[in-house]
Amino acid sequence: MGEVLSQSEIDSLLNALSNGELDADDIKDTKEKPVKNYDFARPAKFSKDHLRTLEIIFEHYGRLLSTNLPGYLRKNIQVEVMSSEAVIYSEFSNAMSNPVLLGIVNFAPLPGNIVIELASNIGYAVVDRMLGGMGVPLERTREFSEIELLIIERIMNVCINLLREPWKNVLEIHPRLERIETNSQFAQFISPSEMIAVVTINIKIGDVEGRMNVCLPYITLEDVMDKLNTKYWFSTIQEQDAKEYEELMETLLNKAPMPVKAVLGQSAITVNDFINLQVGDIIRLDTKIEDELNVYVGNIKKFTALPGASGDHYAVRVTSVIREEQ
Repeated sequence: MGEVLSQSEIDSLLNALSNGELDADDIKDTKEKPVKNYDFARPAKFSKDHLRTLEIIFEHYGRLLSTNLPGYLRKNIQVEVMSSEAVIYSEFSNAMSNPVLLGIVNFAPLPGNIVIELASNIGYAVVDRMLGGMGVPLERTREFSEIELLIIERIMNVCINLLREPWKNVLEIHPRLERIETNSQFAQFISPSEMIAVVTINIKIGDVEGRMNVCLPYITLEDVMDKLNTKYWFSTIQEQDAKEYEELMETLLNKAPMPVKAVLGQSAITVNDFINLQVGDIIRLDTKIEDELNVYVGNIKKFTALPGASGDHYAVRVTSVIREEQ
C-alpha cells in the first residue's frame, strides 16, 4: 500500500496544481503494473509449456494413426492436431451431444482415467468401412447398435494401443479401454470443477471429416507434470534417438556380409601357357606345404592360417591376427 497523505499535504498539492506550479503529467505514474484477472474457480494448473508438450505428443500420435488405421479401414486417413486448451470438466461434458462415443481409458500406471471422445459421423463411417461399405456416415443421427459398438470398440483398442509409443519419453504407460459410453451423463468420472487438458484432433477418413477430443485430467497427469515440458521432452528424445541409432547401426553391421579369402600362393606364367592350360595341369606356386597362408578380409590382410579340411570342405585354421599397426 502506498503512503497516505495528510489533509494539509493534500491541500498544498491542490494549490500547487491550481497555481500552475506543478504539472499533473510530472506526477503521473507511467509505469503502471499490468493487472491480470485470476479466476479462483479455475486455477491455472496447465501452463502453456504443458499444453505445447501435449500437442507434440499427440502430433506423434496422429502420425501413428494415419499410418496404422488405413490397414484396417482400407481408406486414406489424414490426422491433424488442431488445438490444446485447459478447461474445467463441466465445460467439456456440457459441450457433448447425444449420442456420443466416449472411450473411458485406464491410463495405468497413472491414477484415474482419460476420456477419448470420437465424433459420431466418424463412428458411422468406421462401421460402414469395416462392413464393406464406402465409409459414408448416416444422414440422420441415431443410437449405435450393440454390433456397431463392438466394431467401434475394436478400432478404438487399436487407437489406444498406439498411445504407448508417443508417451514413452514421459512414462511407460499401459492404456486399456475399460468401456464405451454413448451417453455423456454416464461419463462423470471426475469432479465437474476439476481442471483438464483437452487436445482436439481432426480426423478425415476419405471424404468424412470429424473431431477426436482427448480429455486428460490434471489428477491423472499430476505425477508426471514436471516431465511435460519441451526442454525435458527434446533432451529425452535426443538421448533416446542417439541410443537407438547406435543399436540399429550395430545390428546392421553385424549382419553385413564380409568377403574372406585365403591365398594359397602366387605364380607367374606366360600368356601362351595360360591359354593352353588343361584339366590336370600343375601350376607351381611360390609357397610350401608347411607355410602359413595369408587370409584377406575384403582387400585387407587380416589373418595368417594353415590349410586343412573340415568334413568334405576345404578350410583354414587361423594361427595369428594381423593388427593395424603391423
